[in-house]
Amino acid sequence: MNILKTLLLGLLAGLSLSAAAQDATIRKNLAERLPNLPPIEEVSKTPFPGLWEVRLSGNQLVYTDDNATYVLGGPLIDTKNRTNLTDARLDKLNAVAFKDLPFKDSFKLVKGKGTRQLAVFEDPNCGFCKRLHQELTKVDDVTLHVFLIPVLGPDSVVKSQRIWCAKDRAKTYSSWMLNQQPPAEASCDTAAIERNAALAAKHGINGTPTLIFANDTRVPGFITADRIEAQFKEAKAK
Repeated sequence: MNILKTLLLGLLAGLSLSAAAQDATIRKNLAERLPNLPPIEEVSKTPFPGLWEVRLSGNQLVYTDDNATYVLGGPLIDTKNRTNLTDARLDKLNAVAFKDLPFKDSFKLVKGKGTRQLAVFEDPNCGFCKRLHQELTKVDDVTLHVFLIPVLGPDSVVKSQRIWCAKDRAKTYSSWMLNQQPPAEASCDTAAIERNAALAAKHGINGTPTLIFANDTRVPGFITADRIEAQFKEAKAK
């Protein structure tokens, strides 16, 4: 029995060593052959024989062979199960739990009792974000946690900083998003906005608005009030 155990442990160690060696080979060859490639965060084997997933910084995925001779971009499809393995992997990598969001870097807009929770990443100059706030006027009993991520240029940065530094962030933001009343000049520590940008980049949030419901469901882009209500019902059911 001890001999069998020793053999199994040796086999597993050999497999681990082989995987580690393969990882090192791929990293070395890609770095030498593609010096402008973003930093490699992880190398892992795919279900496809001889194909390796390479996760680059920013959760970008590409695929390569054992010797990193060829690099492929685009989705990896499992035709048998009819699933997009690349999308499934990105969903897992970019997932963010609602409860783990840094709410100290956001501010709240409360309607009614505010028992239903929703987080949103927004740029104050985003047209679809403004449309979303128009839709939210039709939704009651909600607490909206706003994370500012100015992605549309310098003016967005200025507006985000003024809104964050306003005495009443919620009122200032609503006045701008709903009534086009520009935020007044104000200054304070705006490191929270930079942290929000880093958080968004880490989790692949590259468009505004991006909504995250209390059940961790993530919805990129504008949705109507009825879809928001449907998501709240689904979150409650879970």
